[in-house]
Amino acid sequence: MKRSVQREAILDELRSLTCHPTAEELYQRLKSVIPNLSLATVYRNLEQFSKAGLVLKLDCGGELKRFDGNVNIHPHLRCADCGAVSDMDNRKLSKLQNELIKMLPELDCRSLRLEFSGRCSRCQKNQQEEKIV
Repeated sequence: MKRSVQREAILDELRSLTCHPTAEELYQRLKSVIPNLSLATVYRNLEQFSKAGLVLKLDCGGELKRFDGNVNIHPHLRCADCGAVSDMDNRKLSKLQNELIKMLPELDCRSLRLEFSGRCSRCQKNQQEEKIV
């Protein structure tokens, strides 16, 4: 893949995040730093990075795709209300994932999707505030 300032900025920004942005969210973060960046460029590069195995493309159902700069096997938390996706940092769970992979010696496991769905703390707080009002 040919190197460019835009391509490197997109990849660097994505790898610095744990919030798993959409292409549009990533574009919004970068457009002030790279004024001539287009949303199409962000989409195109994220797709190329995904195909090359440099980033993960997370299917959130429907047309919405989120991207993860961490390609190592790790669990995710997904908010059923707002759709936010974040990494779960849980070493015990990582041990469990490794044990599950070991149980499949016939498979050269390259990925494992483990995702917990529920309501994020921001949405929980918003719901609590709605109940008070």
